[in-house]
Amino acid sequence: MNLENLNAAKQRVPNASVLINMVSKRVKQLIFGDRPLVKPAHPDEDIEDIVLREIADGKLVAEIDFLHAKNVPRL
Repeated sequence: MNLENLNAAKQRVPNASVLINMVSKRVKQLIFGDRPLVKPAHPDEDIEDIVLREIADGKLVAEIDFLHAKNVPRL
């Protein structure tokens, strides 16, 4: 995993848990055949780096519906 890509993605999504979930879900989507939203830098680029660049470029966003979230403690 490229640290520059990771740091750029962390600028967009500072919450580590949300970032991990975004990367995990998107990696699965790419493995199952979805097309990347950014052009791979080279043919052997890791899928995780592609996803981090997608996030850093603002191509992916996380939507959290707190009203319908289950098992979330209410404050």
